[in-house]
Amino acid sequence: MRVWPGNPFPLGATWDGAGVNFAIFAENATRVELCLFDSPDATNEAHRIVLKEYTDKVWHAYLPDVLPGQLYGYRFHGPYEPTRGHRFNPNKVVLDPYAKRIGRALKWDDSLFGYKVGDPEADLSFDDRDSAAHAPLASIIDPAFTWGDDRPPRTPWHKTVIYELHVKGFTQLNPNVPEALRGSYAGLASESAIKHLTDLGVTAVELLPVHHFLDDRHLVEKNLHNYWGYNTLGYFAPASYYTCNSIQQDDVQQFKMMVRAMHAAGLEVILDVVYNHTAEGNQMGPTLSMRGVDNAAYYRLAPDPRYYMDFTGTGNTLNMTQPFVLQLVMDSLRYWVTEMHVDGFRFDLASTLARELFEVNRLGAFFDIIHQDPILSQVKLIAEPWDVGPGGYQVGNFPVLWTEWNGKYRDCVRRFWKGDGGAASELATRLTGSSDLYQDDGRKPYASINFITCHDGFTLQDLVSYNEKHNEANGEGNNDGANDNNSWNCGAEGPTDDPKVLELRDRQRRNLMSTLMLSVGVPMMLGGDELGHGQDGNNNAYCQDNELTWINWELEDRQKAFLEFTRKLIFLRRTQPVLHRRKFFLGRAIRGSEIKDISFIGPSGQEMSDEDWNAGFVKCLGVRLAGDLINDENERGEPITGETLLILLNGHWEPIPFRLPVPRNGYVWDRIIDTADPTDEPIYYEGDREYPLQDRSFVVLAARPPQEIGHTATAEQVKALLEERRAGAVGAPLSS
Repeated sequence: MRVWPGNPFPLGATWDGAGVNFAIFAENATRVELCLFDSPDATNEAHRIVLKEYTDKVWHAYLPDVLPGQLYGYRFHGPYEPTRGHRFNPNKVVLDPYAKRIGRALKWDDSLFGYKVGDPEADLSFDDRDSAAHAPLASIIDPAFTWGDDRPPRTPWHKTVIYELHVKGFTQLNPNVPEALRGSYAGLASESAIKHLTDLGVTAVELLPVHHFLDDRHLVEKNLHNYWGYNTLGYFAPASYYTCNSIQQDDVQQFKMMVRAMHAAGLEVILDVVYNHTAEGNQMGPTLSMRGVDNAAYYRLAPDPRYYMDFTGTGNTLNMTQPFVLQLVMDSLRYWVTEMHVDGFRFDLASTLARELFEVNRLGAFFDIIHQDPILSQVKLIAEPWDVGPGGYQVGNFPVLWTEWNGKYRDCVRRFWKGDGGAASELATRLTGSSDLYQDDGRKPYASINFITCHDGFTLQDLVSYNEKHNEANGEGNNDGANDNNSWNCGAEGPTDDPKVLELRDRQRRNLMSTLMLSVGVPMMLGGDELGHGQDGNNNAYCQDNELTWINWELEDRQKAFLEFTRKLIFLRRTQPVLHRRKFFLGRAIRGSEIKDISFIGPSGQEMSDEDWNAGFVKCLGVRLAGDLINDENERGEPITGETLLILLNGHWEPIPFRLPVPRNGYVWDRIIDTADPTDEPIYYEGDREYPLQDRSFVVLAARPPQEIGHTATAEQVKALLEERRAGAVGAPLSS
């Protein structure tokens, strides 16, 4: 085997068409050996090559006789002194942190641990068993791929609608996806899967983690699986769990094919990424990659360096204060954009990335580098703005260019529709873009990623069906998962045949989905909510890789009706400019108008006073959005205008007669949505008349010229005319 000096850059294993350059950072190692394996079944390496070159803390070599497909790992020599933070053990074959593909998955065995499992000295002991037969191995890739005319959709933030999904769970039970493709990247790229997304009207998919991750040993022993994937081992390699074995292409190629298919359909691909911790856990975890490469450099160590700083609740925290670790994260992000063509990222526990020393610093090095990067500063950046450390809840505190999962939006909307008092005032702010969180620092309403449900917690169906979590299937005595869910079962816990309870649950789902899709900001819905997917009350289904989490596509009439209702809502959002505005409302009259761009109205038909807002029992309000006062321009410099909408929300148990304000220009109110009347029967109303606002209902009316809806005709003629015109596109302006 010929060995040449090679170069310290780029890091990782890079095929250049003639050979492979290997380069790996290990500041504290004293000797590094590259191990080449002949096959996935090999119990030992066929070649062990000492890397003699060491440049700027990087060990490197070039092998002209190595080809794509070659399996490899490393052995690192150095001190095994856990009390000083060093855990080198050359008996362990470890994975390259820059591995582009996992060629052999891990097989759990005691030899994977750097210490003797069960020894009284615990991690202070030293294990000399060889892990070569069980360790995960990297595979050299040929990055060549025919992208054709692939172009990122680049949907503007304010027009984005996000659909959070699990690659496997989305297609595993879909009868319209070819059976061999179900549960894979190829299944997600299938015609049926993409058609569902485009018919629904979403613009982006947000994939739960697809970086290569591990099944924890304790889950495997309980016959469970790390289904969500928040247990990353490789930041460059697509998870092999979602590879379709019936087609020729490998995981990398299949992932690229999926992205290409999404882009061709106008859909963006956003990755949920976990750069805050790795799968190696705390000091009692296995030695699989970074721990064996250079533990003291890659991880944040506690004042007693035997232990780890844990801001994530998973045992360790990646050391973002180490320049080479920061480089690893940035190289990973750029790789997924430039080589894999993804369109953005959602950063799990993003507050951890901002911790320079201990406190969260929103102007930390990580954010500075992102901002100046010509590639990453142009993609979608979403923060989960909290971690489990002190001061970790940072909703509203991330810098410009960043959007955030708005946890305050979720909690407020849930409380309002649950029927809690005192939520109406905050709800008004959340409906209109959460200016209290994002306006002062120069961001726009689309900085708020509005969501009511996500993978973590109840599904929408369970949110209206359970008062308490039911996580017994996880094997943790129902002690895992959040206890405070702001949920309401509508009168019966779990499954029921009571028609009144079922009708109320359907209405509550319509209320919640209507609120989400018609709020200013960026809506994110949980995949399966539109289909009525439930998880039997499990609000922490991270380890359930089965029918509990796989979406059921066999729909009953109730589910079909809700799917159609969700489609109408998304269409309404996309066709009404006042709902996807780029600027915050001013709350005052503009351009000489006699009305404000936004007004909050009480059941009396008058603007709500301070006394109205401060009344703790307020559970009903109206919001008038002036479509001709959007105060924005399109790309051609033309004023953006749309219809004026009136949104009515009633969280009360009882109906409330709501006096409608008088529209301008002699217009009348045309009812578009009433969640208490899902038949959507077209009805128009003049101003200064009472609307029969039903209990627990959400109503949308549009101000339209009377001649466009047959205002001078009889009631029967108006109804027939509206039915005919609305058949084409719900919510679209009616022509005369």
